[in-house]
Amino acid sequence: MGEDFAAALPANAWNWIAVWRRNYLSWKKAALASILGNLADPMIYLFGLGTGLGMMVGRVEDTSYVAFLAAGMVATSAMTASTFETIYAAFPRMHEQRTWEAILYTQLTLGDIVLGELAWAATKAFMAGTTITIVAAMLGYAAWPSVLYVLPAIALTGFAFASLAMVVTALAPSYQYFVFYQSLFLTPMLFLSGAVFPVTQLSGTFQQVAHFLPLAHSIDLIRPEMLDRPAGGIALHIGALCLYAVLPFFLSMVLLRRRLMR
Repeated sequence: MGEDFAAALPANAWNWIAVWRRNYLSWKKAALASILGNLADPMIYLFGLGTGLGMMVGRVEDTSYVAFLAAGMVATSAMTASTFETIYAAFPRMHEQRTWEAILYTQLTLGDIVLGELAWAATKAFMAGTTITIVAAMLGYAAWPSVLYVLPAIALTGFAFASLAMVVTALAPSYQYFVFYQSLFLTPMLFLSGAVFPVTQLSGTFQQVAHFLPLAHSIDLIRPEMLDRPAGGIALHIGALCLYAVLPFFLSMVLLRRRLMR
């Protein structure tokens, strides 16, 4: 275990940039389609639920339902963009395309590759979340001065979910297994974390579960800033997201090394 861990570590603090740049240059060829794809679901939720259901619900937590929902969709878009980039783009680079295998013939280590992949997934999450934040602010659903404080939380959210998804990528034998991760983890988390309705509407057991979900911590960081309200437990939320980013990162490196060594 110790040897696997040491061999999979990044070689230095900057090699990952080469992997990030490679993915960026590849993405740039289809940038518009990629951006629109990442924005589709959260924007549909925002305008579909926000305007339709919002007329029936009215105000939630002393704000309009659309404004309440907008913050949840910012965090959700970061979660979705980074997860999908990791499981549906990084997986083929590792598996069918053997891009990782080619990179490993250079001075880069597996840790450099994984870190570069996670950084790129977090970048896509940052772009998706920032775009929805700007749209929400332009429509009056977010406070402009607070938008800048939301950006680091979006990036951290993207990295955390990319790190979690990399563990799934390391374990999944094929694409078919990703649907279990989406259906059994991501979708329930969307409804348990306060993205669509307040966590206080859940039963006591589910409220306790929500305290451990990364999306809930992300929303608790983003929503107060977007609504220009005082935020509580900032250190706790940041610390939780950092744990979700760091621990799965190291676990995925060990799992990926064992998989590639077969």
